[in-house]
Amino acid sequence: MKTKFLATIALSVALLNPFFAQAEGKNGVAAVVNGEKITVAELREIYDHTPQIHTQDKWDTFYNKALDAWINSKIVQQAADKSNVRKSKEYKEQLIAAGNDIASKLYLRQELDKKINDNDVKNMYNQYKTNFVSEKEIRARHILVDSEASANDIITKIKKGENFDELARKYSKERKSDLGYFTKEMMVPEFGEAAFSMRKGDFSQKPIKTQYGYHIILIDDIRNTQPLSYEDAEPQLRGILAQEALKNVMSAMGQSAKVEKYSLDGKVVK
Repeated sequence: MKTKFLATIALSVALLNPFFAQAEGKNGVAAVVNGEKITVAELREIYDHTPQIHTQDKWDTFYNKALDAWINSKIVQQAADKSNVRKSKEYKEQLIAAGNDIASKLYLRQELDKKINDNDVKNMYNQYKTNFVSEKEIRARHILVDSEASANDIITKIKKGENFDELARKYSKERKSDLGYFTKEMMVPEFGEAAFSMRKGDFSQKPIKTQYGYHIILIDDIRNTQPLSYEDAEPQLRGILAQEALKNVMSAMGQSAKVEKYSLDGKVVK
């Protein structure tokens, strides 16, 4: 909530301050479609309020991708406005259906907000930390090829001093060689057994065969797992609490509602 509030303040400042308005686009305008403006602020608001986009694209990349889609959407919307589609029965029916859906979602969100507070989240986090069991995890890179012969050739190149990452880019079936941190159980058994028998800085002296092919593994780091910080764990914990709260809300509404169900042949279903 705090992040969204700050983003809203930043957006308001950008709209009110001529200096910021001219910093992007043409005086803050991203495009003009048949005389109707699309502002940079509109696109920026979507970007700022959609965290998952941040992991995929930087702002300027997203802007270039989104602008054409936004323009096309505006063109279609303007064409629809010129037609009689808003007067049609189908439009009115779908508008009512969409309105009902939005109202239901907003109502449930408001009810869940009443039932979940910061203390509940903190208590669940403390319980998570108390029950957390640390285990060994490894960070590794790998090269994956189809044949044992190819794997052995690559191992020979590594022994001669050739760069692991360059060999991965050249020969590996997978574009990403860095596997990040993982525990033994997260990998297929053959890979996990081999990786967790190695030491930091080691690379496999012989290919490791799995269902995916033949692997050459390089161990970058070995450490013990740590509990997530409160900031990282909070969204997941709120999600868990929300699921439980939703069950209770739906149960309470169901008990208070008067419902009669009928089978296809018109009989009452108890």
